[in-house]
Amino acid sequence: METLRQIQKKMVYPLQLNGSLLCFLLAILATLLVNIPYLTIMGPLIMACILGILWKTYIGVPLSCLPGITFTSKKLLRVGIILLGLKLNVVDLYVRGFSVFLIAFINVSVTLLVVYTLARMLKVKKTLAILTACGTAICGAAAVMAISSQIKANEKDTSIAVSIVCLIGTIFTIFYTSFYSNLHLNEVQYGMFAGGTLHEVAHAVAAAVPISSSAVEAATIVKLTRVALLIPIAFLICIFFKQDSKNDKESIPFPWFIVGFVCMSLLNSFITIPSSLLSVLIFLAYLLLTMAMSGLGLNLEIRSIKHSGINALISSFIGSLLLSVLGYLLIVWLNI
Repeated sequence: METLRQIQKKMVYPLQLNGSLLCFLLAILATLLVNIPYLTIMGPLIMACILGILWKTYIGVPLSCLPGITFTSKKLLRVGIILLGLKLNVVDLYVRGFSVFLIAFINVSVTLLVVYTLARMLKVKKTLAILTACGTAICGAAAVMAISSQIKANEKDTSIAVSIVCLIGTIFTIFYTSFYSNLHLNEVQYGMFAGGTLHEVAHAVAAAVPISSSAVEAATIVKLTRVALLIPIAFLICIFFKQDSKNDKESIPFPWFIVGFVCMSLLNSFITIPSSLLSVLIFLAYLLLTMAMSGLGLNLEIRSIKHSGINALISSFIGSLLLSVLGYLLIVWLNI
C-alpha cells in the first residue's frame, strides 16, 4: 500500500482536485446544515470539521484524495487566513498590542510546560510529548509539522500528535460556542479568549464566527500572535533536543501567512476597497476556512490515537483545560 508521502511525490492536478472537491462539497453541506434550528450555534466551520470526521470514520477516504485534502487543510487554510485580514483595521493591532502579546505569551509558555511534563509523567516518549505540547500550546497541526522536522520525529508520532490536537481542538470549539452565553464575556473578550486558547487558527475562527465579526477579528489577532511565537520556541526546542550540526542548520519554517494577513489589514485600513469586491473576498476567505476545517476532519486518525496515543491525548486534554481556565482568567483580569 502506498504511503501518503509516496503519493504526494507523484501528485498531479487531478489527485489534488479530488480531495479539494470533497472538502468543497462538505463545506457547502455544512453551510446548508447550520441553517437548521439547533445547529445554527455551531457555525459552518465546526460543522464542516464534524462532517469530515464522520466521513472519514464511516465512509473512508480514498488514497487518491489525500494529497488534495492535505493541500486544502494546509495551503488553502493559509490563503483563507490571509484574506481574512481584510476584515481587520490595523489600528486594532496597535491598540491591543501589549495585552494581546501578554495573553499569547503566558498561555503558550504555561501550556507547553504543563502538557510536556504531564505527557512524560504518563510515560509518553519524548518526541510525541513535545509534539503534542507544541500542538496544544501554539497552533495545532502547523506547530506539530514544523517542530517534527526539527526533532527527527517519525510519521507515526507526527500523525498521532496532529490527530490529538485536531480532536481536542474540535471538542473545545464546540464547547465554547455552545456555552458562550454562560461565559459572561463581551464579543471582543470572547474572541480574544477563543484566539488565546484554541488550537488551530481555524478552530479560533470557527468558535468566533457564530458570535460576531468583532469576535472573529479579536480571535484572529490573538491566535496569530500565538502562531508567531512558533519561531523562537522552535529554536529553543532544537537546543533542547541537541540535534547534530546538520539538522541544527535546517531552517525553521516561517509562518509567512501572518505577513500576508497584516498586509491585507494594512490594505483595508489605508485603501478604499469597493464594498462589492470586499464582500466577495471575505466570502472566499470563509469558504476556504470552511473547506480547511473539513480537511482537518478528514485527516483525523482516531484509530492511531486509540492504539498509541491515549496518554498523550490525556495530557493534551488536561493541558487544554488549564489553557482555557488560564486564558479566561487573563481576559477577566486584564479587563480588556
